Amino acid sequence: MSVRENTKNQRMVRLLPGLALCLLVIWAGIYGADVIGAALGTMGLLPEGGKSPVSGIFVAILIGIIIRNTVGLPEIFISGIGFAVKYALRLGIILLGLRLSLTEALTLGAWGMPLIVACITVGISVTLFFTKLFGQSNRLGALIANGTGICGVTAIMATAPVIRAKENEISYAIANITVFGLLGMLFYPYLAHFFFADEPIKAGLFLGTAIHDTAQVTGAALMYEQMYDSTLALDVATITKLTRNLFIIAVIPLIAYLFFRSEGQDGGTMPKWYKLFPFFILGFLLLSLLRTVGDATLASGGQAFGVFGASGWEQFYSFWSSFGSTYMLGLAMAGVGLSTNLKIFRGMGLKPFYIGLIAAISVGAVSLLLISLFGDLVQLAY
Repeated sequence: MSVRENTKNQRMVRLLPGLALCLLVIWAGIYGADVIGAALGTMGLLPEGGKSPVSGIFVAILIGIIIRNTVGLPEIFISGIGFAVKYALRLGIILLGLRLSLTEALTLGAWGMPLIVACITVGISVTLFFTKLFGQSNRLGALIANGTGICGVTAIMATAPVIRAKENEISYAIANITVFGLLGMLFYPYLAHFFFADEPIKAGLFLGTAIHDTAQVTGAALMYEQMYDSTLALDVATITKLTRNLFIIAVIPLIAYLFFRSEGQDGGTMPKWYKLFPFFILGFLLLSLLRTVGDATLASGGQAFGVFGASGWEQFYSFWSSFGSTYMLGLAMAGVGLSTNLKIFRGMGLKPFYIGLIAAISVGAVSLLLISLFGDLVQLAY
């Protein structure tokens, strides 16, 4: 065995304890999220058979933080945890591309996209404005902005390495998004019915644009379907959220540019343009294109790429996208939790939560207003 191979094997051995600990934490997180979902179902806050609105990732972060700040973290785990945070994160986001077909964005027609863009713009703009007004970290503001405007936890995790966010900022942003997204999931179905009782397309648009995370949108839409017998609202909410998620491709480089421009005003240096773009997002886009082409060939010829039947193709992309979202992103965020020392939260206070609250209310209000004014123009183009 060469010296190079021996060094490589030694490095792999050093990674194993930390990776194993992250894996145990994400398993515990998944189980904990299921327990929370079952408890909410027992209390009647979730429809029967509905998924937990609290992601396993968020629970894993909490478990990791508890471990880090109680029993502590021996040196043997550090290398593997760092590897998970850096590389498992990127692979997980790339695999998420299989979840999104670009053709779904066309389903809402010519007027659906402007409504989604307007809500994203408001969420990001309001968050960045109040971040500056309250004197908070630009990194934290960027994370909350993308989480509010695009797709919750996934957008936060995709943005974090680009702007070199700290572990406590990532954890704080995810907690922020989870709290307000959960509140939206529980109350927005009733609000949607109050304003759009006989208009399921408008109700679905509202749920898909006003709630942060994909799991929370799905939970709210399922509640609406079961309470008001509206499958159409569920379909529209799901399509709207998936379309909104696609904007992760464009918005993350924009937020990175705004962040570094703001930092530059304080004496920093703007990086080269290619450093503003997270290149793992290209992998995300390529797999999204793969999903789109597969869906198109399935529709036209009865087999995706001439190989997969309908059930086989669905099993393929569902398995790999779930593997990415559950295990790869889970490993990364378990690592974030395990790396977070609560002492560094001192001084942050409640202002970041005020920012998240204002942003969440603003997005909901703008969504209601625009859908009330222009929602009749949106027609599903199946």
